[in-house]
Amino acid sequence: MNIKKASLLIIVILLIDQISKIYIKTHFVLGEDLPVFNWFKIYFIENSGMAWGTKLSDFLPFMTDRTAKVSLTVFRIFAIIGIGFWLVNTIKKNQSKTLVLALVFIFAGALGNILDSVFYGVLFEDSTSQVASFLPAQGYDSLLHGKVVDMLYFPLWKGYLPEWIPGIGGDYFTFFEPVFNIADVAISIGFCILIFFNGKAFPKKDNV
Repeated sequence: MNIKKASLLIIVILLIDQISKIYIKTHFVLGEDLPVFNWFKIYFIENSGMAWGTKLSDFLPFMTDRTAKVSLTVFRIFAIIGIGFWLVNTIKKNQSKTLVLALVFIFAGALGNILDSVFYGVLFEDSTSQVASFLPAQGYDSLLHGKVVDMLYFPLWKGYLPEWIPGIGGDYFTFFEPVFNIADVAISIGFCILIFFNGKAFPKKDNV
């Protein structure tokens, strides 16, 4: 895969991710859901932290939520710059196509979520109790304080766990609980490629 094809795939993933997020943000109230199947819902939530709503300040209590948010966003920006250099270098050196594909998905997904974190605070109104407008006179927050839009929810099974399970027996449980977005899917695909096709992504050089 050359630079042109890699860039095209990144743009396609970004467009799908951002169009879906903008649509949800401008058509749904925060917390609103739309059942598609019994096991799949469009469910609008916003994530101001890491995976599953975890915040950096949960691990670093000396930080305020806003300081932790900016720190996390800046870290993500530097991380994606590093991934971008890795991707370009991998293509230029004509290395594994499997590795290139994995990096394309990871880069596109990470960039998609970074766009939310950096810009959405100024591009949209608050979605609490109202459908947000795009490019308002006043956004819901400042640069670097945007929240990531999530909407894909797959509650495949809900019910009470058997009593014999230690610790959690008898508790009400939902599988699969996390709500995520297209960018998260892209990142997951990239990591799955690296895990399950590790030998192709990082082929061993024959000893001379």
